[in-house]
Amino acid sequence: MATLLTVKLDGDMPEPLVFRCANQLPAHAVWPLHTHGAGEFVYSFSGVMEIHAGGTRLLAPPQYGVWLPPDVAHIGLNRTSASHASLYVARPLCAALPTHACALALSPLILSLLEHLRSHATHRDAAAWQRLLQVLLDELCHAPCAGSYLPSSSDPPLARLLAWLEAHPDEPRTLAALARQVNSSERTLMRRAQRDLGMPLSEWRQRLCTLQAMPLLAAGHTVESVALALGYASASAFIAMFRQRMGLTPAEFAASSRRGT
Repeated sequence: MATLLTVKLDGDMPEPLVFRCANQLPAHAVWPLHTHGAGEFVYSFSGVMEIHAGGTRLLAPPQYGVWLPPDVAHIGLNRTSASHASLYVARPLCAALPTHACALALSPLILSLLEHLRSHATHRDAAAWQRLLQVLLDELCHAPCAGSYLPSSSDPPLARLLAWLEAHPDEPRTLAALARQVNSSERTLMRRAQRDLGMPLSEWRQRLCTLQAMPLLAAGHTVESVALALGYASASAFIAMFRQRMGLTPAEFAASSRRGT
């Protein structure tokens, strides 16, 4: 059963930049549809934050965050337990940030700033705190917009196929088999994927596997069992894919997740 959470920021902001952390949120926590007069940047220290805004699903795995401009109606949820933070940005300070909701690729400096802010959230000097938040905002203004980490499609055959892939992560079907599944040729399927997803279907599948692996690894499942659950014939192939996508091995990710909760 979903846990409905209260949206705490409403009305005038007490300061131009407000940073808030939410630790150890339960699985299936949901923020109902709402808007802010301020912009909001969301980052997950552990787990994957999922946000639905304007018909788009935005995901925030590690190394990515989600930017929501002012007045964008959105729903937030996490399917597994998670810890995350939000930076609320007063409307006049949003001019240099994207005008649409999107995922942002985060630099090592941004990630370090977020960790520092979380660890010092209860012990701070107000003026120094605002200066530090301004540094974070300046860095976010230069973060590349990545659209959605796991894009969707409005093309009916491709949308059905993507939904099937999400529901059957242990099915390592070839491109030819997937094309036959939607009565398409391989070339047409590849063209549709590139057009709607902005990437080859193979990359989309790797991103999906990465997202589905993270909560399993964080929950303590072995690398071998996660690889098998995601349709990999060997743990080594899964480890290589995960390291390429995340910059660390599954075991290293699992260890960092335990520290980050």
